[in-house]
Amino acid sequence: MNDQQLIHRIALSLLKGIGPVNARNLVAYCGGVEPLFTDKTLRRSLRKVPGIGPALAASILGSDVIKTAERELAFVRKRQLRALFYLDPDYPARLRHCADAPVLLFVRGNAQLDPERSVSIVGTRTPTEHGKKLCGELVEGLEASGTTIVSGLAYGIDITAHRAALRSSLPTIGCVAHGLDRIYPGEHAATAKEMCAQGALVTELTSGSPFAPGNFPARNRVIAGLSDCTIVVESGPKGGSLITADIANSYDREVMAFPGRPGDARSIGCNKLIQGNQAHLITCAEDVLKLMEWLPQAKKKLPPQNSLFNELLPEEQALVDAIRMQGKIDIDTLCHRSKMPPHKAAGLLLNLEFNGVVRSLPGKLYTLN
Repeated sequence: MNDQQLIHRIALSLLKGIGPVNARNLVAYCGGVEPLFTDKTLRRSLRKVPGIGPALAASILGSDVIKTAERELAFVRKRQLRALFYLDPDYPARLRHCADAPVLLFVRGNAQLDPERSVSIVGTRTPTEHGKKLCGELVEGLEASGTTIVSGLAYGIDITAHRAALRSSLPTIGCVAHGLDRIYPGEHAATAKEMCAQGALVTELTSGSPFAPGNFPARNRVIAGLSDCTIVVESGPKGGSLITADIANSYDREVMAFPGRPGDARSIGCNKLIQGNQAHLITCAEDVLKLMEWLPQAKKKLPPQNSLFNELLPEEQALVDAIRMQGKIDIDTLCHRSKMPPHKAAGLLLNLEFNGVVRSLPGKLYTLN
């Protein structure tokens, strides 16, 4: 993208009172980001956009975010950050499926944000030694599967998970609740630097953004959205890890938790998740691999693919061709490429799964068997 496009995208993310959902409504109504800031006729009718109304429209018209966006562009270029817009092909596919996902992500580091497997590990900021040991063993047990480890770079379980990933040479992504002009907490700066070489730091906030309580729950939705599943290691009765688990459940992602002793303050949250059927009970990495169906398995004896493909209906063949072209593909992209409504594609894909032609993967992806 050119600089002017990025300035407008940054400006969109800076508009006060405009969350991700309304931002998408604005882009859809205006036919892009640029007209929102340049088309005077269009700007006068913003109150008609669903979710906007007169007050927000007046706020948008009265805002002066372009200069701030220009300064942020200079920061992005100087620090060699990636800026991923939700309509870009390289925007994380798992996150794209989340209705409230950030419209713009800033990324430092070279990590693949669409890895084959991705797990978020969260928990209390004051873990027990047992909890830290469980976390380290969990990550070590995921090493052979090549799983990317996602967390929030916070004290406790978060930083334990990141450091364990680095020791196991696994990619690790830190989702932070501030701009990439700083590292919080400062004690984790050395680890964050190492992560950028082996993974990445991700945020939706611009440089110089003030610390605010709401930044952390917002950050937690990015942690959940980037992952196939969320694992809670230790948690009290309240806290960010339970918020992340709740968000992951709302995204229809798997949630897992280590059980703890009744009455143990740092196990109350995990036990509550398990008791309420909001999380699978796990005791080790192998449980995760089994639940996610990531264990190596002997291939089933299926009819030769050539004979199956010869018997496909034209619409089924169109889906198979689109999957073959990309290797792995999400259902939204599949519908777009095959020009097929979602309900019809879903029915055909289910039939193809029964016949052993395609296989569904975590994150609503499909691949050929």
